[in-house]
Amino acid sequence: MIAGTPLPWWIGFHLFVGVLLVVDLFLLQRSGRPVSRAMAVGWTVFLAILAGGFTLLLVRVMGRQSALEFASGYLIEGSMSVDNLFVFLMMFRSLGLSSDEQRRALLWGVLGAILMRAGFIAAGVSLLQRFEWITYIFGAFLLITAIRMLLHSPAASGPSKSVQWVQRRLIPKPRGPAGRPEVAGVAFLLVIVAVEVTDLIFALDSIPAVLAITRHPFLVYTSNIFAILGLRSLFFVLASLLDSLRLLHYGLGLILAFVALKMILAHWITVPVVISLVVIVVILAIFTVASVIQNRRHPRQHVGAKLGAS
Repeated sequence: MIAGTPLPWWIGFHLFVGVLLVVDLFLLQRSGRPVSRAMAVGWTVFLAILAGGFTLLLVRVMGRQSALEFASGYLIEGSMSVDNLFVFLMMFRSLGLSSDEQRRALLWGVLGAILMRAGFIAAGVSLLQRFEWITYIFGAFLLITAIRMLLHSPAASGPSKSVQWVQRRLIPKPRGPAGRPEVAGVAFLLVIVAVEVTDLIFALDSIPAVLAITRHPFLVYTSNIFAILGLRSLFFVLASLLDSLRLLHYGLGLILAFVALKMILAHWITVPVVISLVVIVVILAIFTVASVIQNRRHPRQHVGAKLGAS
């Protein structure tokens, strides 16, 4: 048993993840070929179906409660990934990365994220088990993050200072045949580091949010990994749509505020996992639809177009 879960489950899950990464590598990592929208959509849907199948498997082997906790954690992590993707989009466009460079950066970013989040989850669960008062610190951190998200949208400010620093210092001066800077060697390695740092920042928000739903290490870990596996294909699905989902950012802020209050008030108020799942789904649906309606009523120049022109 490891962290309350049989060792064969951990081994089987990682073998499963390894197979998915290999398939992903051959499907979406074809050098020199643009990522097909149909292929990206198909792979994203396929991974979502696998997550649904894993939920059904958990119902049989761990019970309905554990399955609901996994599904809620998966939705939280997946919804937070959308905000993460917006930052990646702005970073890649401001750095002038080609489609092939974006694929490679995201691939290494996914691999690094899997290793990094495993450590984060282990540390977070261990702290919560030993020091119950850490719950209030995590909850307060999430609430501050939620307020910051509700008061500020990254779409309105363009690339962050860190992204601008990377753009100034990491892009080599010599230009390729098409007149675009070529990102290679040490420069490309630093771009990957920038991706990992960005994911680290988001992990500080998303992992405590999932821990507000469940403390079971296996459920927290698997929900995170399933969401991360779909991150790369989801990026290419949403790359042309992220600028249209401007209000979704505020929905994510509300979700974080909800799980933060759930964590802080857990000693006095118990919110069933089913209610948490419904709240998350409803908030995502409302703000996605609201974003689409606002974009149709008040169309404006996309941030991506501005970045692409710079």
